[in-house]
Amino acid sequence: MLEILKNITDRLHGEVSEASFEGANIVLYTKNENFFRNDEGKIKEIVNDLKKRIELRADEKILPDEETTEKKVREIVPAEAEITDVLFDVHRSVITIEAKRPGLVIGKQGSILDQIKKETLWTPQVQRSPSIKSKITENIRSVLYDKSKERKKFLNEVGEKIYSGWTQEKSDGWARVTILGGGRQVGRSCFFLQTENSKILLDCGIDVSTNGKDKFPIFNVPEFDISQLDAVILSHAHLDHSGLLPYLYKMGYKGPAYMTAPTRDISALLALDFIGVAYKQAATPLFSSAAISEMVKRTICLNYGEVTDVTPDIRITFYNAGHVLGSSQVHINIGNGAHNFVYSGDMKYGRTRLLEPAANKFPRVETIQMESTYGGKNDVMPPRQVTDEIFINLVKETVEKGGKVLLPELGLGHSQESLLRVEEAIRTGKLPKIPMYIDGMIWDINAIHTAYPDFLSSSIRSQIFQDNNPFTSDIFKRVGSPHERKAVIEGGPCIVLATSGMLAGGASVEYLKNFAGNPNNLLILSCYQGPGSIGRQLQDGAKQVLVEDEGGNVMLDVSMRVELVNSLSPHSGRNELMNYIKNMEPKPKRIIINHGEVSKSLDLASSLYKLNRVETTVPRVLETVRLR
Repeated sequence: MLEILKNITDRLHGEVSEASFEGANIVLYTKNENFFRNDEGKIKEIVNDLKKRIELRADEKILPDEETTEKKVREIVPAEAEITDVLFDVHRSVITIEAKRPGLVIGKQGSILDQIKKETLWTPQVQRSPSIKSKITENIRSVLYDKSKERKKFLNEVGEKIYSGWTQEKSDGWARVTILGGGRQVGRSCFFLQTENSKILLDCGIDVSTNGKDKFPIFNVPEFDISQLDAVILSHAHLDHSGLLPYLYKMGYKGPAYMTAPTRDISALLALDFIGVAYKQAATPLFSSAAISEMVKRTICLNYGEVTDVTPDIRITFYNAGHVLGSSQVHINIGNGAHNFVYSGDMKYGRTRLLEPAANKFPRVETIQMESTYGGKNDVMPPRQVTDEIFINLVKETVEKGGKVLLPELGLGHSQESLLRVEEAIRTGKLPKIPMYIDGMIWDINAIHTAYPDFLSSSIRSQIFQDNNPFTSDIFKRVGSPHERKAVIEGGPCIVLATSGMLAGGASVEYLKNFAGNPNNLLILSCYQGPGSIGRQLQDGAKQVLVEDEGGNVMLDVSMRVELVNSLSPHSGRNELMNYIKNMEPKPKRIIINHGEVSKSLDLASSLYKLNRVETTVPRVLETVRLR
């Protein structure tokens, strides 16, 4: 199939000056302006024959200069679109137009984009300007454009590898998945999918709640060789799923990492924060920012529903997981339909303020691998309205006593749901107008949310499109320095949203040390608390905890009120997990349970088997499950 490019160029009778791959896609370049503007349906005819995505672009040599092009773009696009930047990727003949109202850049049925393409010869792409400025987003775009020549070469190499053994015939070969981390535990999710032709990692995470031997996935097994790894697929950006990916690049991995664009941005931000935490703890970081840049450069972003080949015998499609911004369930078509495997990652089968519920309708499924974080019999969560009422009453009681509320949160997912809950409660008068201070990387993650509203729930998306963005509410105050943190600690009643969610370091521990002695203050634990973490100790009723201080570890007396409200979680509760499988189409023939404490994993597996009469398995770390 490497002859595919030659076959295409031959069919176009010399109109193509260059043909290359961009991952699984094919890109053709032409020096003929007339052919670029009107190929008389010849490209469409080839697409129909090959069933592959093919794009025609103008050759770099016939493109007008950047200044002329930007001027023309601004003439064509209505001023109401509010263009904030025009970025040029010369080596790929692509311009990216960043605007506050991207719909006005696209035009009706793409009419304005078509006009830009015909009049400038550049291939236009559009992205939304974030409502909140984010350095991480700017830096990522800088890496992609500064390294565009290298990236073009890399994408072509990925495509060559995919097509080197590509066939349309159904495979009769084997497939299996090995648990390198995340089996009967929460943390270090990492699963090694192998076929006769492919070796792929599904997630590559770190267990942030421990410093023991179980912190990292187990790679020192005979079948894993980083030089033979074909691809990595990330379900979402939480560190227990993405945290070790830069380390793979540091250790010499040169292949692609597939994820959504929000997952790319946020995983890069969390990885940079991971380095910063290491330095604060006087430890040597696992990897440097150079490894993160390498990860970004080799990331291939997909939207939900977008199908792409990743190896000669594996094709993937992302579906919404409902867990956090950009989180995906990965539908994996193995051997041209020989086996269909869904890796659900972490998912929420229930509507939240932030996101739509996880999808559970797929073309075909034989095996699904799903989480069990809250899969135990006792993990039945009340309706969201009940939880909201509990949360609001707790906050209201605390504020009336002159106390402060501390919400230690994961930077991604929990935080945004919490701030939207508070914003709505204050806007509707259910809570008095008090400030909500945001400390840690949460502010930058909020900014990334405003750049990708298409991944958010329909209600939040609608608010953003109507210039009523809840993320930019004036009740939210950023804490960006020790001086500002001191003012919050010494000030009046407020809500503090701070990382980390398990009180395992980060800004939340600093607030805990200052709030813990006042019984009028309130600590709300709402996300998963890893065994051994300070959060888990407080959840279990501890009145003293050991915390890090400047002079070493100190014992902290905790007099503040501590409440567990874990039904605020972006994970599915017991009933949602059961209903996810009950309502799933088509029904799977096998269910693999992971990402849960032992008792919860076994409990969920047993219940799913009894109700659905399908094979369920709960593999330990290093066990292998044969898919076919």
